[in-house]
Amino acid sequence: MDAFPHPEHHVTTDKTFLGIAAGIVAGAFWGLVFLAPKLAADFPPLQLSAGRYLAYGIVAAVLVAPSWRRLRGVLGWREWRALAGLSFIGNILYYVLLARAVQVGGVAMTAFVIGLLPLAITLVGSRERHAPALRALLPSLACSAAGLVCISWQSLAASGWGSMTGLLCAGGALVSWTTYAVTNSRWLARLTHVSAQDWSLLTGVVTGLQAIVLAVPAYYGSTLGHTNADWLRFAGLIGAMALFCSVLGNGLWNVASRALPLALTGQMIVFETTFAALYGYLWEGRWPTALEAIALALLVAGVVMSARAHRADPHVAREEASA
Repeated sequence: MDAFPHPEHHVTTDKTFLGIAAGIVAGAFWGLVFLAPKLAADFPPLQLSAGRYLAYGIVAAVLVAPSWRRLRGVLGWREWRALAGLSFIGNILYYVLLARAVQVGGVAMTAFVIGLLPLAITLVGSRERHAPALRALLPSLACSAAGLVCISWQSLAASGWGSMTGLLCAGGALVSWTTYAVTNSRWLARLTHVSAQDWSLLTGVVTGLQAIVLAVPAYYGSTLGHTNADWLRFAGLIGAMALFCSVLGNGLWNVASRALPLALTGQMIVFETTFAALYGYLWEGRWPTALEAIALALLVAGVVMSARAHRADPHVAREEASA
């Protein structure tokens, strides 16, 4: 037994706690997105999304401006091409597929399929070098799956699975964001000379440029009548979403992605579902039902089990300490 603790143990532990804390707060910000359609019920989802991404691009451009000259010098064509791809699959394509799935397949089916994100990313991450063995992650995956079934069972039983087109679109959205999360994590690991927040802001700038294309069908020829007060409220809402959900939420997600192994990062997404549900209960002025409470407890338990599996694996600990 060593007389003194190893310094790298503290480094690894601090880094893991930082990543988990960043993932939790990112989920708290992302969960606010689910309240936006209720706060702007008189605006179509396409307008809300296009406005959010345009505002994200504007806010990100202002915040990244002081670092622009330095970033332009360290980023090459490959990095800008990666930013364009990540912005498209993680924001624009993901939303278009998600919106279409909701329209033709229903909210319940779409939420259930998208809820598979933590499982999908964790399974991909389990194949990474030095990741814990899949059998060590099975208890956390089982908890997450059970929580997902519990939280979706009632709504799915009431509304069904919708059309095959909706199911395919929801599956496409699942693949789109899984690809984004995995690819973004790998780029963050590679770009040690670019901060997680700067990478998030650059993603926002590129997303804002791409959102101009989305804004054309969203706003052109709109027949909905809104007063100046309505548009002012809408501008305040999308501005808040851009700042808190996109800039801060995505920046914290990048911190978590850089600090945690991919398999554990995937589990952090359950906090978006958890906080979205809690905000929904507050909005409706009620406590969660017994089944909903069990679901939330299972989702959180899955994250705890995944964190313990990573801490118990010596290969992962050594890899984190050397990062």
